[in-house]
Order: sequence, then C-alpha cells, then structure tokens
Amino acid sequence: MAVAGAGVFSMSTARAATGNFTLNVLHINDMHSRVESISAFDSTCAVDAEAAGECFGGFGRLATKLRERRAELASAGANVLTLDAGDQAQGSLFYITYKGKAEVEFMNTIGFDAMALGNHEFDNGPDTLAEFIELAQFPVISGNTKVADSEKLAGQLEELAVLEVGGEKIGILSVLTAETGILSSPGPNVTFQDEIEYLTEAAARLRADGVNKVLLLSHVGFSRDQEIAAAVEGISAIIGGHSHTLLSNTVEGAPAYATLVENPAGRAVPIVQAFAYSKYLGDLELEFDADGYVVTASGDTVLLDASIIPDAAIEARIAELAEPIERMKTTPVAEVAADIDGSRETCRAGECQMGNAVTDAMLARLDGQDITIAITNGGGLRASIGAGTATMGDVLTVLPFQNTLATMRLSGADIVASLESGVSAIEEGAGRFPQVSGLRFTFDPSVAPNAGRVSAVEVREGDAWVPIDPAKMYGVATNNFMRNGGDGYALFSTNAQDAYDYGPGLEEVLAEYLSNNEPYTPVIDGRITKVE
Repeated sequence: MAVAGAGVFSMSTARAATGNFTLNVLHINDMHSRVESISAFDSTCAVDAEAAGECFGGFGRLATKLRERRAELASAGANVLTLDAGDQAQGSLFYITYKGKAEVEFMNTIGFDAMALGNHEFDNGPDTLAEFIELAQFPVISGNTKVADSEKLAGQLEELAVLEVGGEKIGILSVLTAETGILSSPGPNVTFQDEIEYLTEAAARLRADGVNKVLLLSHVGFSRDQEIAAAVEGISAIIGGHSHTLLSNTVEGAPAYATLVENPAGRAVPIVQAFAYSKYLGDLELEFDADGYVVTASGDTVLLDASIIPDAAIEARIAELAEPIERMKTTPVAEVAADIDGSRETCRAGECQMGNAVTDAMLARLDGQDITIAITNGGGLRASIGAGTATMGDVLTVLPFQNTLATMRLSGADIVASLESGVSAIEEGAGRFPQVSGLRFTFDPSVAPNAGRVSAVEVREGDAWVPIDPAKMYGVATNNFMRNGGDGYALFSTNAQDAYDYGPGLEEVLAEYLSNNEPYTPVIDGRITKVE
C-alpha cells in the first residue's frame, strides 16, 4: 500500500485537464447525539461556558456553517453534496430520550444528501433504526449490511445512492464495520459482509452501469479505509468515519487532509475524515478526470468554534426538546442500600466504593466479550450517591463527562506500567489514580514516582487470583478519554490492540448496573492495597 498525504495533490498518472468535473463535499461523521454545543472535552457545554465563547459544534452551529458555505459555493456555480458518514446515535440524553428522532429532525432541517449507517445506529435494535430511516428525508445507505426479510428494517436501508449533481451522476457506496454484530445490537437477522469483498463487486457494478464517479461514504475507521483504498479498484474518494480521526493540514500531528492511498491501478484515492461530535466540518473539493478518477483534491477540516453563531430557530427547537430531558434527570434509577463514597479525597488516593461500582458495571456490561479487567480514573468520578433512591441526575453528577465505554487488548507489562503511572501523582491528588475491577495490586507511596510503587499485581481467573503475566494479552475496559492517552495513560493509546472507544456512555452503564443489582450495596474488597 502506497500512502502519501497532502492538502492538494496531483499524480503523474492523472493530470488535470480543462473541463474536468469538480465536486465539493461537505461532510461530518460520528456526531453522537451532540445536539447541543460541546465543551473542549466533547461533552455538553455549560451555559456559562457558552456565554464565555468556549463552546463548539452542536446542530445550531453546524446549520449556520453549512448554510453559509453552501451559499458561497452556489454563488460560485459549484457542485455540492452534504454527507454524513454515520453514528448520529448514542452519546447524549437527547438520544436516550428520543432514540434518534431529534437527530434526524435536525438533519432534515439542515439538509443532507446521504448518510452512511453507523454501528451505533443499531444500539437500540433494528426496529429503532427503521423508525429513524422512516423519518429521514435523505437516503441512509450501507451495502454490506444484510437484513432478513422478516425485519421491519427490510427494504428501508438502501444499498447505495446515485445522485445527479451538475449534470453528472455521482455514485455513493457505503460500508459499515463488519464488527457491528459485537459492537452494537443488530440482532440475529442482520449480518455484515466483509467490506472489501462487497466493495470490489459493487464498485465494478456501478462503473459497468456508467457511473464512474464513485464516492465511498464509509463507517469502518481510518486504518480500514486505507486498506480498502489499496485493495479495491474503482473508488474515486473515501469520506470516512468510525475512528473519530481528525485529518487536518493545520493541526499539528494530524494525518493530512486528504491522505492519499494508491489503488490497484496506481491511481490516488483521497481519504478524509472530520473527527467527531460536530466539532469540525469537512470541506473537500474534488476534481475528476473523464474516467472518474480524482486528479486534484483540496480542502481541510473547519473548526466550528464560538465565532460561528448558532442558528436561532434550531436553538429554540433544541431548548423545547430539552424540557423533558431536564425532567428525566429526576427519574429513579435504583435503590441504594448505603452511601456510595465517590469523594475526590478517597477516589484519588486508594480503593473507593464508587470506583468499584463503576468498574464492576463496566465488566458487567461487557460480559461474554472476553474483557476481564476494567480500569477507570478516579478523577472521572465527581460525586457520591446517598442511600435511598438514586436518580439519573445523581448518576450524571457522578459521571458528567459523557465518556464512553472503551475496550482494548493490552499486555500484562503495559497494564502494570499504566498502573505505575496511575499512582505516580497521588501526592497532588491527581485524577489519574486507577480504580479497577478484575485486577488487584499493592502500591507504596514512599517509593519515588514511576520507580516501582506498584507491586503484587494479580488478575482474576475464574474464582482464583493469579499473578499477572507480563507477556499475556488481556481484554481491558476503560473509558474513551483514557483509551486515547488521557490522564497519563499513554500506553492505552500507543500499545492497545483491537481498540474500540465508542461504546455506550458510562452513565448509562452505571445506571443499568445499579438497577440490575438493587438494592445496591457498596463494597470495598481489597482490590487496591496501600502500604502504610
């Protein structure tokens, strides 16, 4: 696979010529129900932060920018498509409340030409997805997703779209990660074909039908997009999602927008993606030759910051829809038999009851997925829950960051090194202190930081505790912030295998666990021992 990156490119095998067709593609991916504006940490932005100009994205801001950019392009006589590479679902109380109906309403209002199916669109099962598609005023597509005739979804999910723009036919293919069956809840009657196998046939079929400008609107992740580009002949460009990758020509360390991969015919296939949560809008211009290959591509991701004024009508509708969400925060979750201590002083210095509850909940949610260890940061736990009836508001106060459940495989040596980093700043009350499940360890604060404070690390195997094997790979659950290197957990980012960061919100995971175990009794069971 030959890979190169540049914001503007040309290749000797594909020279620009006068009269070539040019198409602008405005695109988002992985919005994850960020209906309201978001903070710098990708969670719902507070009112005071909004007033201070510290917020990003949200449907109101996205609407303003899309309308502004489309008007500019229209005045220049340009050809434009607006595309979404999937995962509108899951990530805020708007999705929990409306199950996608709020998101699709705003997409209809703003105007999209097509949307790829994301794996999280299945989080509440295929019937909920069918209801989303019924409301959509644009095609929702996924060619490698196969739906049995018995399903309500059958006949609603389209394989592909062919759109006429500027007198030219633009074919839009889409694939969804074949791992969706274990990442979400599609049920037994929805299956997923290998992406490359499907695309090889579908791209050839489209071109045989006379549609040679073929965009892939994918939801498989940046790495898989590169593999697809290198393996499949006939795809002109890839607009991707799923991995929440920021491609940019201005953000230091980001892969180039566009990243180029050489296809089997030696032609360049540009790949783009625009991070997630509506924080950025992708703005891509493609020039095609007569054979439908891209000869030049330019553009970048555009940060949707506070300089963009949210659309007033959309903001008013968001406020209207938010009213029952405020009421939902008072919804009872479970009876709690005794106070669950989630205090800063406890959870950043040793084993704490809330840390045990949250990490046990993470493993319970992943039961059957070969994930045996959970690690979360004590600083991510922001409150205690008192005895009595716990509400959703209580849970959200404990876990306010909209972090999501993440999984990975990590070596025993990397787990121990990560625990060492986790206990390295207890003198400062740092939030990195590890709360754990399926794992136990001892730490000695008298030892210098990162010099061997952690010892006696053991993992649970069945009913027994055994020493951790440095060479063995373990299935580990954490939160998406830590999995991406947050709070000093760099090895979670650099050394993880089979990483997946975008499960349900931790608040949902904890609420479900408390409900399933009510009256919940908090525990301290010796999983973290401090040498005095």
